[in-house]
Amino acid sequence: MTAIKHALQRDIFTPNDERLLSIVNVCKAGKKKRNCFLCATVTTERPVQVNVVKVKKSDKGDFYKRQTAWALRDLAVVDAKDAVKENPEFDLHFDKVYKWVASSAVEKNTFISCIWKLNQRYLRKKIDFINVSSQLLEESVPSGENQSVAGGDEEAVDEYQELNAREEQDIEIMMEGCEYAISNAEAFAEKLSRELQVLDGANIQSIMASEKQVNILMKLLDEALKEVDQIEIKLSSYEEMLQSVKEQMDQISESNYLIHLSYTNNVKLLSEIEFLVNHMDLAKGHIKALQEGDLTSSRGIEACTNAADALLQCMNVALHPGHDMLHAVKQQQQRFSDLREQFARRLTNHLNSVFVQQGHDQSSTLAQHSVELTLPNHHPFHRDLLRYAKLMEWLKNTDYGKYEGLTKNYMDYLSRLYEREIKDFFEVAKIKMTGTTKEGKKFATLPRKESAVKQETESLHGSSGKLTGSTSSLNKLSVQSSGNRRSQSSSLLDMGNMSASDLDVADRTKFDKIFEQVLSELEPLCLAEQDFISKFFKLQQHQSISGTTTNETEEMDGGNLSRSYIPGVPQTVSSEKDMIRQMMTKIFRCIEPELNNLIALGDKIDSFNSLYMLVKMSHHVWTAQNVDPASFLSTTLGNVLVTVKRNFDKCISNQMKQMDEVKISKKSKVGILPFVAEFEEFAALAESIFKNAERRGDLDKAYTKLIRAVFISVEKVANESQKTPRDVVMMENFHHIFATLSRLKISCLEAEKKEAKLKYTEHLQSYVVYSLGQPLEKLNHFFEGVEARVAQGIREEEVSYQLAFNKQELRKVIKEYPGKEVKKGLDNLYKKVDKHLCEEENLLQVVWHSMQDEFIRQYKHFEGLIARCYPGSGITMEFTIQDILDYCSSIAQSH
Repeated sequence: MTAIKHALQRDIFTPNDERLLSIVNVCKAGKKKRNCFLCATVTTERPVQVNVVKVKKSDKGDFYKRQTAWALRDLAVVDAKDAVKENPEFDLHFDKVYKWVASSAVEKNTFISCIWKLNQRYLRKKIDFINVSSQLLEESVPSGENQSVAGGDEEAVDEYQELNAREEQDIEIMMEGCEYAISNAEAFAEKLSRELQVLDGANIQSIMASEKQVNILMKLLDEALKEVDQIEIKLSSYEEMLQSVKEQMDQISESNYLIHLSYTNNVKLLSEIEFLVNHMDLAKGHIKALQEGDLTSSRGIEACTNAADALLQCMNVALHPGHDMLHAVKQQQQRFSDLREQFARRLTNHLNSVFVQQGHDQSSTLAQHSVELTLPNHHPFHRDLLRYAKLMEWLKNTDYGKYEGLTKNYMDYLSRLYEREIKDFFEVAKIKMTGTTKEGKKFATLPRKESAVKQETESLHGSSGKLTGSTSSLNKLSVQSSGNRRSQSSSLLDMGNMSASDLDVADRTKFDKIFEQVLSELEPLCLAEQDFISKFFKLQQHQSISGTTTNETEEMDGGNLSRSYIPGVPQTVSSEKDMIRQMMTKIFRCIEPELNNLIALGDKIDSFNSLYMLVKMSHHVWTAQNVDPASFLSTTLGNVLVTVKRNFDKCISNQMKQMDEVKISKKSKVGILPFVAEFEEFAALAESIFKNAERRGDLDKAYTKLIRAVFISVEKVANESQKTPRDVVMMENFHHIFATLSRLKISCLEAEKKEAKLKYTEHLQSYVVYSLGQPLEKLNHFFEGVEARVAQGIREEEVSYQLAFNKQELRKVIKEYPGKEVKKGLDNLYKKVDKHLCEEENLLQVVWHSMQDEFIRQYKHFEGLIARCYPGSGITMEFTIQDILDYCSSIAQSH
């Protein structure tokens, strides 16, 4: 093992400036045994680095190579497995556990002992040695012959240290003085030994000679020891004196500490007393204001407000720990509580009396508004109450129960007041709509109960669908002339020189103004009350965070708000906003029923009033939603808008139903159908009403439904007509529809306008062609036969050889229609067309001009057939195109 150690030192560690201190032959536990060496080394340079190096024999030769190195500072645990029995196994815990089996237990113990010594000398970190014999570690302690690793290391260092320059020079001088030192080393060693003995003898003699000086030195040392003893005695006496001084100084220091502690405590006590006096002392003036302050004057209200704020500050002061245990503090807090309770009760009683007085004062002003369509102004009342806003905020923060009671009382008093005002206001509106006096019999005044309203609404929109009070109603009319219809309407209305149309416009304009005035009066009233509630009761109207809102109205139960807040707990923005809406719903609970009654009345007077109401209500809902989508006004108007929209849809449905049920007279000509004229009136009225309206889409949908129903009903009536030809009915009515749509320029009905024009043109042409077949009936039949032969394949020039269509037959037919006869036939045709057409649409000249053009076209067609089928025969008609033009012109002028 020694030879291996020297070989490893020479080949591996010396080139790396390391010294090998211990070595052990090991193999890994549990695997195929491949031996290697664990070496404990230190570096020769400072600072010293201690390593554990794994060395193994190379596979290619007999030399050794360095495989792995671990720093000793990374070694955490050395486990010898058994501290009693000899066991070659041991573990080293570096970054992981390495299990080894040594070749012998002696080598293992030697290596572990070396590791322990290196740890003791070089490392501050202590490695844990477990299952290691304590005797092994005790033997490693440096004492006596068993030198520590330090001594062994130093010897090893000396053994391998190089000679310095001076030592090399001395050795060279010595060797130069003895020439045979190199050739005869033994003689040189003997010479050196003799010289060493001589030197030792000289040293002994010198020591023997210096014995006298040693004795003198010993005496001097004895005297010095005596002097030291005397000095120690003096120092002891000094120490005793200083000890007494120290005790006195300690007493003085303790006394000073107690004085400083007393001073500090007094300062802190004074600070606490000043804090309590400054923050929990309420001025006498504030106390007097709270107990006796005048709550009717502005100065008294201001004094009470300041006193209440001061009281609240005193009650909300943040006491230091332990203050609440002081008797004086408890007394003061109780006094504050009594003052708060007393003032809260006094403030509540006063405000309740103000609410009651407001109801009486406002009732006295109702008489002057009973004949005017205006609502009383509550601004003076709001202005007076807003003086108490800060006190209400104080009451809300200090006594939420009384604050809640005041809120309920305010809602109770004001709801009754507003109910009287609003009902009287709506009564005036109904009177103005119907034109009756308040004492007289009111026309169509609707009950206020919901069941009655529902019954009235059903009676207005029953199966008959009759729109009473309006000439625009689409009843089950018989087809009659426009003049008769107008005269009958005028006689029914019996309005003197005023026409039915003028009466309708006047009534509707009057209703529109009244309905707009009603909404214009309600809107500022609700907004003003909502703003007052927010300011007076200190409720926040708008929330900064987004949240879902509902349009459903919260229910009221015996005047109690069905709210989600807990009394005495500060409310969130959302709950305060809900509370405002709930209070408004309680106060103005009669607005929505009254509006519904008014809407039902307007719908009963004239179903077309729903158009005015839809536009006005949509505009006010849009305005209210821009201000606050979840406010009471927006919610209420939105609910009423649903009713108005439903009435509008019923109006459209009733018109469509009446079109479907229309019947025509079998004895008179049809002319312009009533529902076609009514659609024109409806469209003109709707365009004037919905100009720049927000809900134009609803009208466009109604237009589409109505025009489709009109088209279907026109065709239905035309098919059923017996007196008037189908083409005439279709032509006149679709011409009227086309003219109406062209004049009104309704963008959503462009396709229907084109369709109406197409139908009008088609039926005009069909009527003209059909009518012209009668004046020249035989001539028409003859040439139809000629065309039939040509169609069968007979050449045109060979038609004249047919017996029934030869030249003689042609001349015979032509002679039957001289110019005089043609003019007579055209005159009869003109009279017949005049009987078919109505005067309203004024299409007679249009139809007559089309017939003239068609007659000329037929004339040219007959001449063409004569020229092709009877070439060279010289046969011509007995009248010319100019004759036709003269005939038609003279006939038109004569009629």
